[in-house]
Amino acid sequence: MKRNYYIFSSGKLIRKQNTLYFEPGPAGEPELEKEEEEIEIEDDSITEDEAEKQEQQRIPRKPIPVEDIESIYCFSEMRFNTKFLNFIAQKQITLHLFNYYGYYSGSFYPREPFISGSLLVKQVGHYTDAEKRVKLAQKFVEGSAENIRMNLKYYDKREKDMSPFIPKIEELIQDIKHTTDVQELMGIEGNIRSTYYTTWNLIIDQVIEFEKRIKRPPTNPINALISFGNSLVYTTVLSEIYKTQLNPLISFLHEPGERRFSLALDIAEIFKPLLSDRIIFALMNKNMITEKHFDKQMNYCYLSEAGRKIYLQEYDEKLKTTIKHRQLKKSVSYRHLIRLECYKIIKHILGEKDYEPFKIWW
Repeated sequence: MKRNYYIFSSGKLIRKQNTLYFEPGPAGEPELEKEEEEIEIEDDSITEDEAEKQEQQRIPRKPIPVEDIESIYCFSEMRFNTKFLNFIAQKQITLHLFNYYGYYSGSFYPREPFISGSLLVKQVGHYTDAEKRVKLAQKFVEGSAENIRMNLKYYDKREKDMSPFIPKIEELIQDIKHTTDVQELMGIEGNIRSTYYTTWNLIIDQVIEFEKRIKRPPTNPINALISFGNSLVYTTVLSEIYKTQLNPLISFLHEPGERRFSLALDIAEIFKPLLSDRIIFALMNKNMITEKHFDKQMNYCYLSEAGRKIYLQEYDEKLKTTIKHRQLKKSVSYRHLIRLECYKIIKHILGEKDYEPFKIWW
């Protein structure tokens, strides 16, 4: 099974023949591109193996097996050239970049391997047709809200009294189907989230004093965790969209715009409660992440490198977790659930089967 690679050390990523290498050290200034020089053996007494050993001692490169890579996540200063980018594009590997504070900056998204002009036309048609767009957008909000409700029910069974909040969420869910435009729908979605975030002070055992969601910049540990977790879900969804014929730029709930893959935002809404939120609850309640894992500045709070590593380890394990799928009658990973969601959206757009969002059933 392919896996994500997370890089925290500064350095450069290079291609040599058909292998990727990470070379730690200062990222430095960009170099003019040049071919990697082969090792010349001037002394016949030195074997090729010995020469290779000397080369490895001179430049401590770490090989990355290409066939094993799902995506590469860079959390530090990194240098690479177009040879490297061309190679990972050929291998259909997405590259996700994060800034110094651990927040998502952007992605290198290779040319789509599965292009369908007819699907693109129909996907655009579902965006431009107000009725069709609202119908799909409602499903994204419904899936997100139902998964939020299941999180509350999960903790209600664990002696966290969610009885004041679950009925309110259920009432808002009933309002979703009566919306007639996306703005009205986004308002309901905002009310659902606001009610949901009110419960976090009860769900999380640590004293967090979490009042409301603040994104830019996060001002406290919980907001920092939400921002980091949501960006991981977004990039995971983007990587899965890449493996289908969907166009990530054409969305339905979020308005398509420049410099973002807005369809990934739509689909991510459904999986945030399962992936990001449940990981935050577990890490905080097990004291795996505490106040010491955050760096705070004036009106700014972000997860430290140590905290990000702890979160990423849990996130990676979560993606590998498998469940018995009700319809497929077989075990599938959480990551594969996202791919299945993309396929369901394709069937809806093609008119084969009405889309029903993923909903937690356990």
